[in-house]
Amino acid sequence: MNDLSWMLDSALEIPGALHAVLISADGLLMARTKDFARDDADRVAAAMSGVQSLSRTLGFFCEDPGQRWRQTLVEFDGGWVFVISAGEGAYLGVSATADVDMADITFRMQQLVTRLGKELTTPPRENLGARS
Repeated sequence: MNDLSWMLDSALEIPGALHAVLISADGLLMARTKDFARDDADRVAAAMSGVQSLSRTLGFFCEDPGQRWRQTLVEFDGGWVFVISAGEGAYLGVSATADVDMADITFRMQQLVTRLGKELTTPPRENLGARS
């Protein structure tokens, strides 16, 4: 897979954004922002996989079992963790300080997911050395 850390780093342009990770549905780390330690990112990936899985099962709580999961937001004393879908079987997670502008960070995450979708679905080029 391509190194997508440069793309994830764009999420950190929002004041208060701390770290970003791209994970697979089964909890494997796909990419992380460059200043986030690999071991920590692996731990976060595994935890976020569980968080989104639990969150998705709560659609019925909104009185419609067909509700589609969109986002999970976890609040801590000192900040937030946002998890959104980043395409088929992938999730984007961003941590932020308590004073982050929530509309700005979620908008940036949606923009990033659009860009990631294009990057993740671009088919590899074939026959680069073939002559027409």
